[in-house]
Amino acid sequence: MTSTPATTETSTDDPYLWLEDVTGDEALAWVHERNDESLAVLAEGERFTALRDGLRAVLDSDDRIPYTRRRGQRLYNFWQDAAHPRGLWRRTTLDSYRTGDPDWELLLDVDALASAEDENWVWAGAGARWPDYTRALVQLSRGGADATVVREFDLEAKRFVPADIDEGAGFVLPEAKSRISWIDDDTVFVGTDLGPGSMTTSGYPRVMRRWTRGTPVADAPVVFEGAETDVAAFAGHDHTVGFERDVVGRSPDFHTSEEFVLRPDGTQVRLEVPPDADSDIERAWLLVRTRSAWTVAGTEYPAGTLLAFGIEDFLDGRREHTVLFTPTPSRSLAGWAWTRRHLILTLLDDVATKLEVVTPPAGPEQATPGDWARRELSTGDDFSVVGVMGVDPDESDEVFLDTDGFTRPSTFMRTEIGDTAAEDAPLETLRSAPEFFDAAGVTVRQFFATSDDGTRVPYFVVGKERSEPAPVLMTGYGGFEISRTPSYSGVMGRGWIEASPEQGWDGGIEVVANIRGGGEYGPEWHTSALREHRHRAYEDFAAVARDLVERGITTPDRLAIHGGSNGGLLMGVMITRYPELFGAVVVMVPLLDMRRFHLLLAGASWMAEYGDPDDPDDWAFISQYSPYQKLATDASYPAMLVTTSTRDDRVHPGHARKFVARLREYGHPVEYYENVEGGHGGAADNAQRAFQWALVLEFCRRQVGGT
Repeated sequence: MTSTPATTETSTDDPYLWLEDVTGDEALAWVHERNDESLAVLAEGERFTALRDGLRAVLDSDDRIPYTRRRGQRLYNFWQDAAHPRGLWRRTTLDSYRTGDPDWELLLDVDALASAEDENWVWAGAGARWPDYTRALVQLSRGGADATVVREFDLEAKRFVPADIDEGAGFVLPEAKSRISWIDDDTVFVGTDLGPGSMTTSGYPRVMRRWTRGTPVADAPVVFEGAETDVAAFAGHDHTVGFERDVVGRSPDFHTSEEFVLRPDGTQVRLEVPPDADSDIERAWLLVRTRSAWTVAGTEYPAGTLLAFGIEDFLDGRREHTVLFTPTPSRSLAGWAWTRRHLILTLLDDVATKLEVVTPPAGPEQATPGDWARRELSTGDDFSVVGVMGVDPDESDEVFLDTDGFTRPSTFMRTEIGDTAAEDAPLETLRSAPEFFDAAGVTVRQFFATSDDGTRVPYFVVGKERSEPAPVLMTGYGGFEISRTPSYSGVMGRGWIEASPEQGWDGGIEVVANIRGGGEYGPEWHTSALREHRHRAYEDFAAVARDLVERGITTPDRLAIHGGSNGGLLMGVMITRYPELFGAVVVMVPLLDMRRFHLLLAGASWMAEYGDPDDPDDWAFISQYSPYQKLATDASYPAMLVTTSTRDDRVHPGHARKFVARLREYGHPVEYYENVEGGHGGAADNAQRAFQWALVLEFCRRQVGGT
């Protein structure tokens, strides 16, 4: 994988463009030198080894919950441990799973496959074919990159289907950022790299085709084309009996889409919803969640409202509807999932999860106007998160739930939703995760900081309360409407919160900041920090840091922060704009050069979030915070660790490399580590994850923990 720098006026003053050559000899030599220097400092000695091994034990524990997804009568699971670092794809039955020691049927050993084919395969998922689930489209990544190889897999014979016509004519695609999904036994929708014109400037499919088994993919008829400047085109088939339909469309930018119902005669009927809305068609119903104000039948609904329409009535121009959710200042809709007869809403109330069941008056099969029945589902303590998993919208009202909190390990449960609470099946605990750290005396507190413009910004403080300032490790994200909710982390608990006397560590406090740009309070919490308003996310994070000090929880020299991807950009801004607030900063798989982000890999897809650097008006506000350009020789920066992955084909590793190179040029100390694998996640297996988190935690312990 290489990236040739574009020749534009934006690159003439950048002396480190050569570091954007991902696998170039000179660039990799620089990477190896930096890695060797930093590992000699951070990864030597018994203390680091003990920390790394302790984290590896958490990640590889046999007592972890093997989460499953139902497909037909079987539960599927992907599992990684010390003996199988690349992982096992396997399945079992519900009855066997209930025993606590399931009889797993092995489908694919990724380690064995990687060894046999001499490839560094990383599992990237599989899509099984409905309704018999006898075939699947398996995706494998080299080193964890977003680009994958697609191979059809026979779930009965437990082998890949060869592409050769004489041996089965399996659906096989070479490495690309493809989109592929089943239509029927012998047909798929596909978008992939077929040369010039087939992909967007963001690197995703521009053209979607209907591909029939045994024919060349390049000859497959085109069903939809997007623009070259779109993020991507898409196509999907709804196989629900009696409601079969195809939907095609395009995403002009990261936050908008244009969808069409594709009729059997080939005509396309546009779904006339706001381009920034989220839509979902299920049987007879269309759900629309607004992301900006929308007027329907004379009534204006605010951003974050969920509306239900009859899909065929809607396509015919009628707008009778039911309001299923209305946001409040503290309450937002995080998502929803259909079962056979019900709809489960996941809500956030001051960042704590609540669940509601709403039921159409005549069921999903008939879009009948009227009030939907509504009731709550219990979700546990105040600071918990509940994930709705493994819902089966085709066959039943079965629901799998996963619930945890900062100090409460995960519990994996199952129920079946009835027409009333009394008719629900008893909540069945299938698995409970072990405690990976001692939470005795650890409290979870929620505070609110006041940002520069007066906005109240929530954040969680997790750890033992102390009379003196404590070492704090704080994180945030603040972008793309992604919420940071309470969750149990054995890595953070064992590596940071829990004391380790043998490692000279007295324990610390974890802080999670729910800054604007995320989705904690719905779409407006996100859009309020979009583009020219980006500074609000950074002001929010700085406000939380100051609030921690004002409350006596920590001091600047004892406050470390970390973040990845867009959170890595957040870290870069903290370094260059608020260096006095922090004692250490960890920057992971980051965006940092905002002058060129749109020219590198998938960067063009994020211009709706940040703006277009080639537009002078946009660059006027982007330039106010772009970390790479804001570095200065005479500044005083906190201690820094920057990490990335050579195989990250989403956020270009050049961001991290160039940032570190310029820091070194200006005489500022910085540690750097680039993993050769891992993609945008930074690590390809548990050994790499444990090693990288040990680097992060060891660095922060040294800088703010006094160890």
